[in-house]
Parts: sequence; C-alpha cells; structure tokens
Amino acid sequence: MQLNTELKMNGKAAMMKNYWPCVGVSVIVSLLTGGGGSVSTVNNLSNASDITESVVEDTATGVSNITDSFSLIPGWVGGVALGLVVAIAIIVLIFSFFVCNVIEVGGNRFFIENRTSAPGAGLVFDGFRSGHYMNIVKTLFFRDLFVFLWGCLLIIPGIVKGLEYMMVPYILAENPAMDRKDAFALSKQMMDGEKANAFLLGLSFIGWYLLSVFTCGILAIFFVNPYEKATFAELYAYNKEKAFREGWIH
Repeated sequence: MQLNTELKMNGKAAMMKNYWPCVGVSVIVSLLTGGGGSVSTVNNLSNASDITESVVEDTATGVSNITDSFSLIPGWVGGVALGLVVAIAIIVLIFSFFVCNVIEVGGNRFFIENRTSAPGAGLVFDGFRSGHYMNIVKTLFFRDLFVFLWGCLLIIPGIVKGLEYMMVPYILAENPAMDRKDAFALSKQMMDGEKANAFLLGLSFIGWYLLSVFTCGILAIFFVNPYEKATFAELYAYNKEKAFREGWIH
C-alpha cells in the first residue's frame, strides 16, 4: 500500500507539471482503446483484450438479436443484414488491432517520457512512425489473443494473464523492435510478485470514477484518466528498475 501511495503521488505530480498535453493524450487513448472512466477498473489495469473481448461479446449479442428480429421478414433480407453486422464487426476488430493498439503504445510512450520531461501530445502517434509498426501490431495482437483465450476458460485466469502481460505495451513504447517472445518474457518477469499490487492500484481509482459519474464524466476527462495513466507509467518505471536490479535488462 505504501508503494501504491508513492506511485500515485508521483503520477499526480508528473501529470500536473504538463497538464494539458496529459489530458489531450488520455482523451485520445481513452476514446480509441476503451480505457476511459466508463470501463471497469479490471479492464483498465489488465490493459489487454478489452476491445477484442467486448467486440466479440457485443457482436454475438447483436447477431442473436438481429437473427431473432429478422425471423419475421424474408430470409434474404435477414441474411444481408447479418452479413453487414459481421462485416462491421470485422472492420472494428481490424481497426482495433492496426490503430487502437498502436495508439495505446504511443500513449504509454508519452506518459513514460512525461515523468522526466514535458513531451507534446503528438507523441501519442509515435507507434506509427517508429519504424516498427508491424511488430507492435503483431505483438499486441498476440497479447489480446492470449488473454482472450485464457479469459474464455475462466475469468480469473484471464485477469491473471492480463496482469502478466500488463507491461508489454510499455516495453514496446521504449523498445518497439523487441521480439514478441522477449517482450512477453520481460513483462512476466516485471510482474512477478507485483500482480496483486497492480490489481490493488487499479482498484484504488474506483472511488474517483464513481465521483466522475456525478460530473457526467467531466472529472474523468480532466483529472482521473490522465492521473491513472501517469500513475501506471510510474508502476512501469518501478518494475523496470526492479528488472535492472535482477539482471533482466542490461
């Protein structure tokens, strides 16, 4: 608990010294990755497969509802509508893999650098111009896939895997060329013994998000979201330093 208090204090200080760019980046990331105040804390801290899983679930529900609705009209009309739903779902998934995940990495890059400097909000698009765009896409695709598959077995294993891979987009933010297996192994090592602490850190923002409801989300936009993202950048910095001490990073 003392560590989390320190992480949140440092995160708030980093956010306040470069306030408006932090707000701008958090808005972009939240809109595109689903990491806003309306998303559950577990999905925020797991930082994985939130888009993929929700799209699959929503699509399944939508397909079921549409199938029921179109049972009363000619079959070809229902078939066309069902095809459109499936096509839209595929487009959304592709967009999440090729755009949203890359924005997530750029947002992490911004908040990592914001700890020690005052970067501009344009850094959120860094993943597209890093020269390793496809490696980022591939690595986060497998992150989402693995967490989703574990989540299909049981909720708890899915959350554990999400926590285990939590550092992957932060690692890619600083090392966009890193091989997928190396990024996964490093994240696993970083989160060894830190999963419960990271879970509690995410839960500590629930009160803030409940307060945000009473301001119609305004508090989340202008304070809670950038505060949370800056805090988790502090967690990454802490875990990175631990990895240095243990010889996982040279």
